[in-house]
Amino acid sequence: MPGPSTTHEIRLAALPTGLPGAEHFTVAEAAAPAPPPGGLLVRNRWFQVFPAIRSLLGDGVPGAPLPPLRPGDPLPGAAVGEVVEAPDGAGARPGDLVLHWLGWREHAAVPAGAWIPLGDELPDPAAHLSSGLTAYAALTRTAPVRPGETVLVTGGAGAVGSMAGRIARLLGAGRVLGTTRSAWKAARMTGELGYDAALLPGEPLDGGVDVVLDTVGGAQLRAAVDAARPGARVALVGTLAGQLAPGLPGTTGPVELDAHQLVLKEITLRGVTGSAQEARAEWLGRFGAWLRSGDIAFPHTRVRGLDAAPRALQDLIGGRHVGAVLAEV
Repeated sequence: MPGPSTTHEIRLAALPTGLPGAEHFTVAEAAAPAPPPGGLLVRNRWFQVFPAIRSLLGDGVPGAPLPPLRPGDPLPGAAVGEVVEAPDGAGARPGDLVLHWLGWREHAAVPAGAWIPLGDELPDPAAHLSSGLTAYAALTRTAPVRPGETVLVTGGAGAVGSMAGRIARLLGAGRVLGTTRSAWKAARMTGELGYDAALLPGEPLDGGVDVVLDTVGGAQLRAAVDAARPGARVALVGTLAGQLAPGLPGTTGPVELDAHQLVLKEITLRGVTGSAQEARAEWLGRFGAWLRSGDIAFPHTRVRGLDAAPRALQDLIGGRHVGAVLAEV
């Protein structure tokens, strides 16, 4: 079957002053791309809407895996799509599903080596867009959980945090705590996301913590370090406090920590980035089994249509969703 002649993609329309809104993005028609040499033409089915995209606007963050965005640029992001065209020997055929990082568009020209073939490990292909892999890698490799320990997750209702509570429990944690800024999110965290307690701003931590999975940074990371027990491990996953602060550019995550506490308690802090991919095969096996047994779920919201994604991003930044947000193309 011949490929399409035109396609649609979401582009950055203007750099925002402060937090981005739906008006800073536009859905544009473009000529359909051709597959690059050795690469694939993919028809996207779902892509993840993620608030950290604010860090890409303007100058971006040096060393980040995704490039900065200027007005007119199409947005990037994790996507699951169906192969439309593939050269011989590419390792994929038309109709196969693949995971790649050219979301926010109907069709993607994915270079060779920039996609992952998807099998039947998960009952729902869209679940490959879960942020559970990041949480799993953090809690098994970066800051491994030992049986009976207390785990604290900052931002426990976000894309990573909504998975991390159940994962920590399944890995043997004795107590799982999370933070959130919303009472209704706190109720969902303790009711369905595996948390023993959800802490709102100003509420003190009861007792110490052994493992911290931090997605927020800022004051919440500082409080977590203050509550850490000797030998605690901290996995740094995100900097939402800086990325979603209206008065900051979204490209920094400033936080002041007491170095005396880090030294005297022998606390370790390690970042989690691309190293999570090393755990991918192990994670998919366990995630698929846990989904089928009902031990875990994939908390997320789906919005229909490419044009719904900018509004979904605005709502996500405004704290109106629990878990991940997927756009169904």
